[in-house]
Amino acid sequence: MSDEQLHHPETGTASGTARYPRVIDAHMHWYPQAFVDLMIKKGPTNGAVMGEDDKGNPVVISVPDCTQRSVMRKTMTNLDDIIADMKKRKCDTYALSMTNPLMYWAPPDFGLELCVAHNDACVDAHNKYPDKFYGSIILPMQDVKLAARELERAAKFPCMRTVFIAEHILGKNLHEKEFWPIYERVEGLGLALTLTNLYPTGPERMKDYFMINTLGNPQEAGYAATSLMCGGVLDAFPKLEVFLPHAGGTFPWLIGRMELAFKVSPTLKHMKKPAEHYLRRFHYDLITHHPKVMRNLIDLVGVDRIVAGTDFPQAMSEKQPVDFVESIPGLTHREREMILCDNPARLLGISPKLNS
Repeated sequence: MSDEQLHHPETGTASGTARYPRVIDAHMHWYPQAFVDLMIKKGPTNGAVMGEDDKGNPVVISVPDCTQRSVMRKTMTNLDDIIADMKKRKCDTYALSMTNPLMYWAPPDFGLELCVAHNDACVDAHNKYPDKFYGSIILPMQDVKLAARELERAAKFPCMRTVFIAEHILGKNLHEKEFWPIYERVEGLGLALTLTNLYPTGPERMKDYFMINTLGNPQEAGYAATSLMCGGVLDAFPKLEVFLPHAGGTFPWLIGRMELAFKVSPTLKHMKKPAEHYLRRFHYDLITHHPKVMRNLIDLVGVDRIVAGTDFPQAMSEKQPVDFVESIPGLTHREREMILCDNPARLLGISPKLNS
């Protein structure tokens, strides 16, 4: 019997026998219609240059301080299309989150308006399809007071299970003290902090050969993880759960170099715990595109820190997470189940099994 026969596309089960109780993609992206409409209507008066591609999809050609176009594909907006893709991918549940351009570029009040549009759309999607969709809270981090206000509002909805911020805020690293009130409240609310790449640093060095994606995005995860570690955020908020995209990017593979840096650099003399201690302060998604590399990461950080997350439907996403996890060498069925079901459920604070 094939994997497709074993895994029923509607419910994640086959003939009453569950292969995986609930396959959860905790890192995927959409563009809510309300967000798209706001960008078209108010974006140009707030600094965005808008257009359309040859398929009629709205395009954010540019926004202040940003370097990449954003095609708001209609298939990333329509829930029926998203559900159709979900079935093809053998997934049961998504944690909905935004992608570029986000809203840090915008004047704060408009940034807040964009956040509210996204967050409310997540609630609406969950209410319509409660087993399929949970939400990620996006915040106008360019104004921490407004961000704190929206965090309190959106967190009142039980379906909003993670707080979603970029790996830098308009070029500022995440350890900056101005952001600490947000981390403190996220920890207090018992929500996960999910990070995303956004306009990698040094685009002029990566303009050729797709390097802005193959190199730039993973490097941003390394910057963010190192910033949170060395900047004291992880020590100050010991219960804060942080989800890194791109399988942690450069961070896990440079941990030995960081360990030595703790010993030789005067700028790191404040670090009292070994660098390796911080590996397990993070959760890591699947985006390595190489089963043996994923196996090495599991050996390094532990299978319980690996969370099914794919960056779908972006160009470099993992299209078939179940197939990819089943290709990782040496995993037991129980370990595959942990990655696909249990670990993302624990991170999001939801059930690892479908209600229906």
